[in-house]
Amino acid sequence: MSDDALDPEALAWVEEFALTWDGSHSARMEGRIVGLLMIADAPYLSSQQISALLTASAGAVSTATRRLVEVGFIKRHVVPGDRNHYFRVEDDIWGSWLATERLYLPKLQKVIEQGLAHAGGAPGPRTRLDNASHYMEWLASHHRQMLAEWEAYRDGLAPENGAR
Repeated sequence: MSDDALDPEALAWVEEFALTWDGSHSARMEGRIVGLLMIADAPYLSSQQISALLTASAGAVSTATRRLVEVGFIKRHVVPGDRNHYFRVEDDIWGSWLATERLYLPKLQKVIEQGLAHAGGAPGPRTRLDNASHYMEWLASHHRQMLAEWEAYRDGLAPENGAR
């Protein structure tokens, strides 16, 4: 990968990653950006670099990067004195995402509780909202456990232990 173009194999991989990403009901452009940042041999890329490398519009990149930052897949990077927008992925992108994903659970739990207040005694809505509330509680505790297990597993595979 050069600063202004992806080699055909890299571009094919980014597109394959994006198609797989799209299969999980996420925007394909988001997958293209995550894939690109994962294989970029640079600490960060600007919006303009991302647009050029993916031959994508500035608007599409802006929309996708905003969403990816919100959900925790990519991070903003600031270059002092530079007004451009820069983005990067963590070395442990999936562990970072798992940690960030947990942040939405209390927000969703609060909305569900508000729904319960409006549901009154209607059995159908009450059952659905109760189940949603219990699921969010369970999921929040499971996220903590999964993150701890992932970090222990990852750390056990550290390069000094012979991992790739």
